[in-house]
Amino acid sequence: MADRLKGKVAVITGAGSGFGEGMAKRFAEEGARVVVADLNGDAAARVAGEIGASAVAVTADVTLRADVERMIKAASGGFGRLDILINNAGYSHRNKSLLEVSEEEFDRILAVNAKAIYLSTLAVVPIMEAQGGGVILTTASTAGLRPRPGLTWYNASKGWAITASKSMAAELAPKNIRVNALCPVAGETGMLHLFMGEDTPEKRAQFKASIPLGRLSKPTDMANAALWLASDEAEFITGVALEVDGGRCI
Repeated sequence: MADRLKGKVAVITGAGSGFGEGMAKRFAEEGARVVVADLNGDAAARVAGEIGASAVAVTADVTLRADVERMIKAASGGFGRLDILINNAGYSHRNKSLLEVSEEEFDRILAVNAKAIYLSTLAVVPIMEAQGGGVILTTASTAGLRPRPGLTWYNASKGWAITASKSMAAELAPKNIRVNALCPVAGETGMLHLFMGEDTPEKRAQFKASIPLGRLSKPTDMANAALWLASDEAEFITGVALEVDGGRCI
């Protein structure tokens, strides 16, 4: 298939690497114009440059209202509309005892993984409602469904994201705004060492052993799942926390 997102405009946060980069490139392949937003402006510029004329880079801290509003304006003002928002930016503490997580780490986790969803929702819903509808996706985690020791406060933030997505779906359905969450298992991204505590062959083998399909997730896995949920093929799907996890949550 091609052009499944033709004519649509997407904002993707945390798109300078990992899952977000994979989504931005996959969406552009399917005809979307993309705002590549990331705290790392150089990374965002690299991804947008590799995509080409259909992408624009924005440096944004998703925990700051002014940055979020500027990011959204890059789509609605620069491209003339906004059809898809993907809250993909995330933050985690390193795998360790819940008693060892500092208050500063805790506050940052909640700001990036929870407050950012609130801020972006305030900015995009009026635009989507005026257009007659839209799609909001949030990258949650299997950690919000099957939490494991060492990541308690991160797990909790992802559980919040899942519940928020379901509640948003119920409230925004009359406005024809679909809201879903993606729940990846640990993947080949820059955060992997934090989830494992350390990135060693032994730790990777331990992680893979918990996944029935026998491997970690990849950006392409998430990109393809997000593409389907954002496309018109999923027009009757809302309030779902889709497990993209190789069977981890079975």
